[in-house]
Amino acid sequence: MTTRLTPAIAAKFATLALAHLTREYPNKLTHSLAGPQDVRSPRELHPIFYGSYDWHSCVHGYWLVLRLLDRYPEMPQARAIRDVVDAHFTEDGVAGELAYLSLPHNRGFERPYGWGWLLALADQLNMMRSPEADRWAATLAPLAGVIVERFMEFLPKATYPLRVGTHFNTAFALALALDFARGTGHTALGGLIEDTARRWHERDADCQAWEPSGDEFLSPALMEAELMRRVLPLDEFTQWFDRFLPRLAQGEPATLFVPATVTDRADGKIAHLDGLNLSRAWCQRSLARALPDGDPRKALLDGAAETHLGAALAHVAGDYMGEHWLATFALLALEA
Repeated sequence: MTTRLTPAIAAKFATLALAHLTREYPNKLTHSLAGPQDVRSPRELHPIFYGSYDWHSCVHGYWLVLRLLDRYPEMPQARAIRDVVDAHFTEDGVAGELAYLSLPHNRGFERPYGWGWLLALADQLNMMRSPEADRWAATLAPLAGVIVERFMEFLPKATYPLRVGTHFNTAFALALALDFARGTGHTALGGLIEDTARRWHERDADCQAWEPSGDEFLSPALMEAELMRRVLPLDEFTQWFDRFLPRLAQGEPATLFVPATVTDRADGKIAHLDGLNLSRAWCQRSLARALPDGDPRKALLDGAAETHLGAALAHVAGDYMGEHWLATFALLALEA
């Protein structure tokens, strides 16, 4: 099995994403109503991110196709990617998304998962350095600016992290937002994220890794470690990692090395576990890269990543409950 990104895999993932980015239904709205005027269709509510079953999946679906376009600018799907982004990343579309976010009852909309992915999308556009990407980035900038403001407002009052394996996981969102902050030179946001991660996690030790739960697509243990890998200088991270998972070299906690079992891929919650296997592989590979040659944990983590990828890659497509989002996490794992 191929466990690295190839042009053929990139083309498959792009084709999957293009099929759902503008597919309005089925749609799972996370939507608060202040009155009857708020009863509207997904596309009326979200003129850009109305597809892919839900708002956050549409956001990272665009991240996926733009990242693939950046890697393979001559891929067969390149024209279709450019066309769909051109059609949706418009001033009117951004104004519509901003209008939704500006409603008082929507201040917490998509916090923190969708926030993190919106900044990852903006960061991807910033990295591409082409005239069209510059134009798309400039168009999207007001939306990214609102999300930055909301992170800046939220993090100082967030006394505790959320250590779950679903959309509410704070370590995942902070990892994406920190990449954006560093990539765009937003030192205030970057500093706040670093301080918050230290405040939440610097003293964590002897993680028991009580996972997986039945609907997780993120590993609470590995995602926290992946955030701290980004935040801490390498020598400091190595010491922290030793304390956080002190028996990792002995294959403990054992659950981190065993792929989750997925019994029904038509069940949206159970299908999350395919995402867990992919996101674990991403974290395992990234953490292994941070360890020195000869460290026994390096080979253990790399081997576990291969095992997790082997359990999940074949299921990226097949049922829409997974198909509308799994390719994004597969790309993270393959690129790692």
